[in-house]
Amino acid sequence: MKISFLTEGGFNIGFGHIMRCLSLYEAFEEREIIPEFIINGDETINFLLKGKKHTILSWLNEKEKLFNMIKGSDVTVIDSYNADYDLYNEVSNLTRIPVYLDDTMRINYPGGVVINGGICAEKLGYGTRKDIVYLLGTAYTPLRREFWDVPEKEIREDLENVMVTFGGDDMRDMTSKVLRLLVENYPELSKNIVIGNGFQNIREIERISDKKTNLIYSPDAEGMKKTMLESDIAICAGGQTLYELARVGVPAIAVAVADNQMNNVKGWEDAGFIEYAGWWEDEVVLEEVESGIGLLREKKERVKISIIGRTFVDGMGARRIVNAIMKTGSSC
Repeated sequence: MKISFLTEGGFNIGFGHIMRCLSLYEAFEEREIIPEFIINGDETINFLLKGKKHTILSWLNEKEKLFNMIKGSDVTVIDSYNADYDLYNEVSNLTRIPVYLDDTMRINYPGGVVINGGICAEKLGYGTRKDIVYLLGTAYTPLRREFWDVPEKEIREDLENVMVTFGGDDMRDMTSKVLRLLVENYPELSKNIVIGNGFQNIREIERISDKKTNLIYSPDAEGMKKTMLESDIAICAGGQTLYELARVGVPAIAVAVADNQMNNVKGWEDAGFIEYAGWWEDEVVLEEVESGIGLLREKKERVKISIIGRTFVDGMGARRIVNAIMKTGSSC
């Protein structure tokens, strides 16, 4: 069975698309099917895809080569903010089952399978087209294999340990700002600071660090899960990591750093899982982070929030998606 993944990622793009595609790749692997990634990106993605079949290709500019690569695919999964309708349509003509990962109803997709595992997905009004199978909501949130099975998280009596994670490159430089806040105002707290492969300001972060700062460089999925299990709360961006935190049950203070994160933070705020600190450029965003820390000092609040997160995300999204794709294939 030929499975192709068409997506983008790397320096100044981020790794969110690759991360969720990776979870589906692993769910196919579980069935002894080995897909292939075709990624519009750069060499910074290689650490994420070690041992995975992948090609780096500027497919927006080399469409003919792309079409030759995916021609005859049984399944082609597209996860992109850059591909236009014509490209989606051409891909749908070249593959038996086209699959589209979406966040915002970005395009009126050709027939196929549309996946939106976001917390607000079912409220966006996708409709009920007969030529599309819709997989919507957190039952279909694709998480990496390491997050499929997670032990019960210990909720400590006191707030002792804070995780800070702002993606693979932290384009907004939020990590250093939040770390400075923690060092100056919460020296008693242990600080787990995740430094992604695309960070450009590592020396500044190292300079700010105090003796209770633990710098975690380019952790793999197992390392991220371990850090989440050890942390009482997280301060983070509003993207895919929120779903991993929900799966583990780590209460979060979220800062939106991109427009496409707004549905996530709104949905998780309404669900009661996060304290939303605001847009990264807001003058009071760090004050709101402090306010969130204050609220999450209470154990009972953290217990309640942890339960909410795990109730929404059970880790089985990638398996459910692959089951649905295979079922679609059998009925074609």
